[in-house]
Amino acid sequence: MCGIAGYIGDRKASPILLNALRKLEYRGYDSVGMAVIDEHQIELKKGKGRVDEVNQRLNFESMAGSIGISQTRWATHGKPSDFNAHPFIDNNHEFALVHNGIIENYLELKEELRRANVTFSSETDSEVLVHLIAQNYFGSLKETVVKILPKLKGAYAFCVIKKGNEEIVGARNGSPLVVGVGQNENFLSSDVSGIINHTKNVVYLNDFQITSIIKNKIEIYNFEGEPQEFKISKVDWNLEQSQKQGYKHFMLKEIFEQPKIISDSLNVNCLINFIPKRIFVVACGTANYAGLIGKYVIESIAKIPVIVEVASEFRYKDSLLNNEDLVLAISQSGETADTLAAIRLAKERGSKTLGIINVVDSTIAREVDEVIYTAAGPEIGVASTKAFISQLVLLYKLAYHLAGKEFPPVQIGRLVEEVLGQNENIKELAAKYFNYQNFMYIGRHFNFPLALEGALKLKEISYIHAEAYPAGELKHGPIALISEDMPTLAICPRDKVYTKTFSTIEEIKARNGKVITIATIGDETIKKISDDIIYVPEIEESFYPFVITIPLQLFAYHIANLKECDVDKPRNLAKSVTVE
Repeated sequence: MCGIAGYIGDRKASPILLNALRKLEYRGYDSVGMAVIDEHQIELKKGKGRVDEVNQRLNFESMAGSIGISQTRWATHGKPSDFNAHPFIDNNHEFALVHNGIIENYLELKEELRRANVTFSSETDSEVLVHLIAQNYFGSLKETVVKILPKLKGAYAFCVIKKGNEEIVGARNGSPLVVGVGQNENFLSSDVSGIINHTKNVVYLNDFQITSIIKNKIEIYNFEGEPQEFKISKVDWNLEQSQKQGYKHFMLKEIFEQPKIISDSLNVNCLINFIPKRIFVVACGTANYAGLIGKYVIESIAKIPVIVEVASEFRYKDSLLNNEDLVLAISQSGETADTLAAIRLAKERGSKTLGIINVVDSTIAREVDEVIYTAAGPEIGVASTKAFISQLVLLYKLAYHLAGKEFPPVQIGRLVEEVLGQNENIKELAAKYFNYQNFMYIGRHFNFPLALEGALKLKEISYIHAEAYPAGELKHGPIALISEDMPTLAICPRDKVYTKTFSTIEEIKARNGKVITIATIGDETIKKISDDIIYVPEIEESFYPFVITIPLQLFAYHIANLKECDVDKPRNLAKSVTVE
């Protein structure tokens, strides 16, 4: 979940690594650090805080030397602190290491190392790695890494350097690691955004692979130390695509990109070579809610049963998969650890696998039988927006393909553009509500997953508690929460469940609840039971999720902005969840 960066070449390493860390900030982190080899010594600087805050205190760019590693850390073991920040160095200051993932047996390894008189400087699982390498080093850094790997249980990507050694060694098992290929210089990064302004030529490491890089050579090995062939891929997006382009936050920019994303996504080929008897959707967070909407669409259009599973639960239950099933993984990053594990389980059970993925050549994209790439482009804001809308388009297109039908000529992009025109009105509405500490979101049918997504967006970026329920479930318990201090956002377009949702809103108003309603343009009746209304254009019923998504995103964004939250990098969150 953290961001790793490494550099080896003729240039000064520290400015390159610092730039990479800034590009990797969107992944989520709490501390930052850098280690550089300078005149056969390892210089180490690290601390708790944002990249620029720590840099202001420590001045990373003062570090000389042309070989280095760095990291933005997201805490798993040990609270955010200066001493728990990466990189870690061994007791003799010979080796430095950065690590992404979780070493599950670190306590056992730590005790073993303590018996060898190793002292520890942190509370982390990661520190055991650098001490293991130091204790087992016998002349070759790569061979030492090969030697210690069988001792490790868990998921990891790590990079290690040794003083006096012009080499960086990296290993990957379950967490992403990318090699950037340059001219007389090479790079390592958790993803391409960290290196895209230096090279577009990359090698995506697979699980159970090691890389050894020097300034003019890259070598790839398996975990037994045997050389492996590898492919250099070309990244097809540029740095400008990931810049704010005048918007205050990446999230707002990405919300406004959605009409184009919809248009681009409608041109994506969603044909697959297998018509399943059942579909299991495995995903996490926002992608899971896209899958829930996809369930309604696929069952309605293609008449194929769809079971939507939270990926982190799927792998631990008996899902009774067979070779007539399709397991569909939805993931923006293509690296989500639980979703990847679910796909591997499905393949073991003989099921076909399909990915709807945003990042080309990511791990899930490489491991599924077939992949459909979204057209979202790089999404920098941690809270997913344009990737979600692209996932929806592809799920709809997939439904029509499975049914053998043509996709209808619905003007989705134009109508979404129309909703974006209400941005200022939604901003004013947010100003009215941003001081509330609790919200209820409700909807029926397609609108229930949208309620879940709307509540998640509010929680993610504004840190406001929000509950989401099917409107019909409110009277079965949650209605006890309704009061003047807990507004309800009700999704109530003119669809087949309109009258049912309308009745639920009346029940909320009867208990003095405040109601913000998302309703269809021209619905005057709903004004009688609403405190505030956001109108969306009328559209064919099954396509309402596209126009309703926009006000949910904008409402959450403007509330978070008014609260002066870090919208693009919410606390405790990471863009790519690469640990279980």
